[in-house]
Amino acid sequence: MPAKAVIPRAALAGGIGGLVAFGVARVVAEPLIGRAVDYEEGRGEAEDALAAAAGQPGHDTGAEIFSRTVQGTLGLGAGTVLAGVALGLLFAVVYTLAQPHVTWRPRVLALAVAGAGFLTVYATPFVKYPADPPAVGHEETIGDRSALYLAMLLGSVVFLVVATLVGRRLSARLGTWSATLVGGAVYVVLAGILMTVLPSLGELATNVATYGPAVGETPQPLRDAAGRIVFPGFDADLLYAFRLSSVTAQLLLWGVLGLVFGALAERATARSRDDAGSVPVSTPA
Repeated sequence: MPAKAVIPRAALAGGIGGLVAFGVARVVAEPLIGRAVDYEEGRGEAEDALAAAAGQPGHDTGAEIFSRTVQGTLGLGAGTVLAGVALGLLFAVVYTLAQPHVTWRPRVLALAVAGAGFLTVYATPFVKYPADPPAVGHEETIGDRSALYLAMLLGSVVFLVVATLVGRRLSARLGTWSATLVGGAVYVVLAGILMTVLPSLGELATNVATYGPAVGETPQPLRDAAGRIVFPGFDADLLYAFRLSSVTAQLLLWGVLGLVFGALAERATARSRDDAGSVPVSTPA
């Protein structure tokens, strides 16, 4: 299937996948975000009370530009669908590049590319830097967190390319199955090395100064000058549920993208074959 036919179908499939992911996020993740926002507001009030008791100024959170209702409906929906379309375009590039090198049916290739996309773009970076709800993460570390996540994402993409090249190089000698396993092992080893080299979010200077060395930025219990807990730490169950909902939404996005595009590609391929078979054969007069 030519690239000009792949691109619109992949964008449509990505948009549908984004719409499905939005449904999950709206029903499952949005209530969790609401609970995280409530925690953030309550902790802010407790911090202001401690600051006032110590004769220090409180924190100014500023005016809210968009309401929570707008953020959780229009904003979330538009962002998720547009992200799905963007991933669909990325999917189209990879599918077009892989198409000449395999003999798989379009549906099988589409699912393979979608699975590789989920693994590379989301799952691997998530292992090192998982998604966090509001209240988890300092404003001062946003730039560092973004740079680290981007480094993990780019590394994951590069490692997949390397693993693919290794697998193709060894396929003639080891066979397709064994070469695929070797390529997969190369990807896992390289990703593991990068995860070890990159710092955890808890090792960033701001977090060490606030909580001490830790794995992540999850807020610890807030204590007064006497060491008494005046506000609890972030709920571990809420953090787990949010991350699980994030994985579910992304899995559905990539899964729907692969399934919908595969169905569209199969239909287009079958139509092309029918058109080719129906061309009349001219005979000499």
